[in-house]
Amino acid sequence: MAIPAVLAVVPLGILFILSGLIVNLIQAVFFILVRPLSKNMYRRINKIVAELLWLELIWLIDWWAGVKVELYTDSETFQLMGKERALLICNHRSDIDWLVGWVVAQRSGCLGSTLAIMKKAAKCLPVIGWSMWFSDYLFLERNWARDESTLQSGFQQLEDFPLPFWLALFVEGTRFTQEKLLAAQNYAASRGLYSPRNVLIPRTKGFVSAVSHMRSFVPAIYDCTVAVPRNQDPPTMLRIFRAQSSVVKVQIRRYSMQELPETVDGIAQWCKDVFVTKDAFLERYFCKDSFSDLRQQDIGRPKKSLFVVICWICLLVYCIILFFQWSSILSSWKGIAFSATFLVLVTIVMQILIQSSESGHSTPVSIPPQDPTEERFL
Repeated sequence: MAIPAVLAVVPLGILFILSGLIVNLIQAVFFILVRPLSKNMYRRINKIVAELLWLELIWLIDWWAGVKVELYTDSETFQLMGKERALLICNHRSDIDWLVGWVVAQRSGCLGSTLAIMKKAAKCLPVIGWSMWFSDYLFLERNWARDESTLQSGFQQLEDFPLPFWLALFVEGTRFTQEKLLAAQNYAASRGLYSPRNVLIPRTKGFVSAVSHMRSFVPAIYDCTVAVPRNQDPPTMLRIFRAQSSVVKVQIRRYSMQELPETVDGIAQWCKDVFVTKDAFLERYFCKDSFSDLRQQDIGRPKKSLFVVICWICLLVYCIILFFQWSSILSSWKGIAFSATFLVLVTIVMQILIQSSESGHSTPVSIPPQDPTEERFL
């Protein structure tokens, strides 16, 4: 990690980790005391509490790095966003697609009720993973024999969710890289399938399960396409910490859940067809530099995240000053050593969080098995 990045990561890491641990503690208290009595009340409270942490990441994009998220969708969909339940499927183009989704969700008023289907290891990430676990995210082991029942149980628990929510599913199963694209193209050629250029071949088992179980209480599917202009470096968490700005373009098309086929094969083919269309759309964009035929919506840059971060800074600085005055920790070598150790731990934890978001640490490339019935859900 470069020195300028360290100088940014350490103070921001102290802010994020200390405030995050406070949020995790509050979530744990409500999980123990409130959830057994009323799951819906717990979810309403957790939405507010989780946003106190997640808005810090929105602040990083909006105010620290100045990343511009451009949203393209029709006016009717824009008015419905945040006011209805939706299953969101998206290509996995950059390291921070999930964070871009949080930005759009925050603008729509449903940040705290945004959910995702993620790999099991994510819930072990310090602070952020724990917060997601308290917020009913679904975590999978990438073993369909076990994940099938996990998904079914998770979908059933969402039926009585008291707020509009988005459930995000990255059906490609991993982040896009040229190596993974080549593997997908080789697989497509060996099976006589459509060979993609800008997306990976979707793994449809999870999508089929989601549609089959949630069709009755989730009215919409949001087909989300994310693109980064080719004349700029793709955004990463490290670039964001370095306050390096970029532009991310997002297109959302809404489909009624009732429009989808009824059969398993039909649902799976619908998903594959969407990604064929998505691939052609991205190819046109990269060739002609024309992103969408839909209207660009003004999503602004709300000051709420800035206000939350300022409040956290004031609270934590006040508590740290009181702690130093009470303990006189810097007056001894042991205290100084303790403080230095804490800073090293902060740096290590932030390094873990940054690396976990990088495409190089995502799911390794793998070729689906020849027998479709043995295909793993990724």
